[in-house]
Amino acid sequence: MNPFSSGTRLRDMIRSIRACKTAAEERAVVRKECAAIRAAISENDHDYRHRNLAKLMFIHMLGYPTHFGQMECLKLIASPGFPEKRIGYLGLMLLLDERQEVLMLVTNSIKQDLNHGNQYIVGLALCALGNICSAEMARDLAPEVERLLQFRDPNIRKKAALCSIRIIKKVPDLAENFINAAVSLLKEKHHGVLITGIQLCTDLCKVSTEALEHFRKKCTDGLVKVLKDVVNSPYAPEYDISGITDPFLHIRLLRLLRILGQGDADASDSMNDILAQVATKTESNKNAGNSILYECVATIMSIEDNGGLRVLAINILGRFLSNRDNNIRYVALNMLMRAITVDSQAVQRHRTTIIECVKDSDPSIRKRALELVYLLVNETNVKPLTKELIEYLEASDLEFRGDLTAKICSIVEKFYPEKIWYIDQMLKVLSEAGNYVKDEVWHALIVVITNAPNLHGYAVRSLYRVLKTAGEQEILVRVAVWCIGEYGEMLIANKGMLDIEELVTVTESDAVDVVVTALKSHSTDLTTRAMCLVALLKLSSRFSSCSKKINDIIVQYKGSFVLELQQRAIEFNSIISMHQNIRPTLLERMPVLDEASYSGRRAGSVAAAVSTSQGPSVKVPNGVAKSAAAAAPLVDLLDLSSDDVPAAPSSSGGDFLQDLLGVDLSPATSLPGSNHVQKSGTDVLLDLLSIGTPPPQNSSPSTELVLINENNKSSVDLLDRLSSPSAPLAQNSSPVGISPVMDLLDGISSPAALENNGPEYPSIIAFESSSIKLMFNFSKQPGNPQTTVIEATFTNKSENVFTDFIFQAAVPKFLQLHLDPASSNTLPATGNGSITQKLRVTNSQHGKKSLVMRLRVGYKMNGKDVLEEGQINNFPRGL
Repeated sequence: MNPFSSGTRLRDMIRSIRACKTAAEERAVVRKECAAIRAAISENDHDYRHRNLAKLMFIHMLGYPTHFGQMECLKLIASPGFPEKRIGYLGLMLLLDERQEVLMLVTNSIKQDLNHGNQYIVGLALCALGNICSAEMARDLAPEVERLLQFRDPNIRKKAALCSIRIIKKVPDLAENFINAAVSLLKEKHHGVLITGIQLCTDLCKVSTEALEHFRKKCTDGLVKVLKDVVNSPYAPEYDISGITDPFLHIRLLRLLRILGQGDADASDSMNDILAQVATKTESNKNAGNSILYECVATIMSIEDNGGLRVLAINILGRFLSNRDNNIRYVALNMLMRAITVDSQAVQRHRTTIIECVKDSDPSIRKRALELVYLLVNETNVKPLTKELIEYLEASDLEFRGDLTAKICSIVEKFYPEKIWYIDQMLKVLSEAGNYVKDEVWHALIVVITNAPNLHGYAVRSLYRVLKTAGEQEILVRVAVWCIGEYGEMLIANKGMLDIEELVTVTESDAVDVVVTALKSHSTDLTTRAMCLVALLKLSSRFSSCSKKINDIIVQYKGSFVLELQQRAIEFNSIISMHQNIRPTLLERMPVLDEASYSGRRAGSVAAAVSTSQGPSVKVPNGVAKSAAAAAPLVDLLDLSSDDVPAAPSSSGGDFLQDLLGVDLSPATSLPGSNHVQKSGTDVLLDLLSIGTPPPQNSSPSTELVLINENNKSSVDLLDRLSSPSAPLAQNSSPVGISPVMDLLDGISSPAALENNGPEYPSIIAFESSSIKLMFNFSKQPGNPQTTVIEATFTNKSENVFTDFIFQAAVPKFLQLHLDPASSNTLPATGNGSITQKLRVTNSQHGKKSLVMRLRVGYKMNGKDVLEEGQINNFPRGL
């Protein structure tokens, strides 16, 4: 006999393994034991096979391979004795799973055991089948299991019901075979069989609509009666838990009733009374009672509408919120989040308790309660709820501030009753937790401020006061600096004072000092410092007394190691010191971004449209769609130093400068009460050529407006030239190239051209001013009527020589324009010479649309930059 097969060896093996001090010692003991078991298997030891398999199972639980003992399980299962079968089935369930091909060999043994006369052996087979049954085994053994559902012993019926659940999950097609047997189990008096029968019915309803309809019609009343009997049953010691009769049966019944009542009004009506009885009679001072109440509430929320029951259920959840057990409060909050979509008013009654849960010490409860508060907010309660949340924000934990801040900002932005309240609440949030505020939130705040002209002064004064006390909050500094740069003169002059405000005295120097302090703060990041430089540049135009001081500060950053700040400082210094002629236009207020369009774009539904003005800002009504060519991304509008600005599909590079510099892209309109007339979109795109070229990375492939200068390679980036005063405006020696195209002038017809009855291609005076005259001569290429060759002749009418001459043109998308280099970049005085330049225009709509063109002429006269522009509509007919 193998010495390792003694009856005490299992205990000895466990002791020796537990006595090991290192993993190596344990592996040595296991290897020795496995070797002994292999020797016993090879000797075909019948007497101690079950003990060896028990040792194998322990080794398997330690994580060592035991595949060599799998066949021993099958041999033990085939043994006639109960002890051997018990170990064999236990090993089968532990060492194998349904994916093992060995299971095919045990199917016949299980079938024989299911028909065995010993009920305990039948129970072993059912237990094993319920744990490792595969789809093939389910199909083969389903008839035997179905028969055992009617077995005389309740334990066998219970095991058969559990095994049936496994079978229908593996093979849903077999569900119809178990419907009638499951119905019979619902009439059982034995609670164990009844619970398994209810669970079987529940799973049948999930996999078969036929079973669901059958149980609704045949079993709903019976289940209601069973639940009523259980609720009203007298004390039964064998089922009693904390004074409640069989809470497990309560819960199973409630879950099945929930499935039957969902979507069926008749079934729901039949169970209303018993659900109300369970909700009112169940004690809530014990955990077992609370579990029943929770399931009862879930059932009430799932079945068809009954207002009174739902109010009762929500009141139960309200009591749960006052429980000291965190788990009970957590599940109550979860259920209330579902209930709020059904009966919001009933949940609102527990608002105070929910707010207290936001201040709970448990982070899971805090987070769930905050989500529920967010769902509770509406237009009527937004003010008190926001007040409570902001007060808690001051004392909240740092790890919770991010979620709390995000929810408060979302609530304020979504439900604010008036803009002044919105601004006040956002300032409180920024002053307490500004570093947790996301970019889109403070971007939206600036949009709201710009759209409230009557609150510009109030906003900038409030931000100035808050900045004095909470300057460490980065986002607050950004918003404050932006507003001071835009509305600094209102801060100094106390314009737009409201009755609720206190008078604040701020000098121009004080306003500049605040921005400078933020600029030089060690905690300020690159974005904020870049915004500070822009604000200083704008204040230099508004505060003439501080212009030199501001320029001195900007000059200090010309040598900055940060390229972004260095480039800004060089360009801004050049604007202040050398380009006074473009400075007022360049530094006027930012355009007003339409709130409705911006909100829609944030939601991903519509692209934002930009409303701009030259001079005083004009408030645009919310929701009015704009017809501007494109809209700049908000990151271009605000985050001036972002290196990862995404390219918006609908925006061109010009939008960036439009947002940055406040250039007009709106259609030609007259401002009420003034003589100022806005230029058309094409005028402004030509304006862009004088102040900077759209950055290539912000350009869109969809751009459809041709902007070409005389060298035809690229538009002139004058902001780059500003840092080098001696650099010429353009170079005329570059090779020829064409810019991308953008559709702003599509569809513009030429009435003047249509009325032209002169010669076929007469010369025209394309442009004439007090200082310059431009003549166009036309010719056609043979066989190519769509293409027109234009020879442009520029003549100087003044007594001054023009240097650095440059000619630029823009045409609609149906035209393609090519410019050859100009003959010279110097135009002699008083007509003593001229500059010629050839243009080739291809009209894709020849015969349908006439030529139109916008032009700009730039030159230097006595060292000063001069820009002249115009539009040509009088092209000869037929071009």
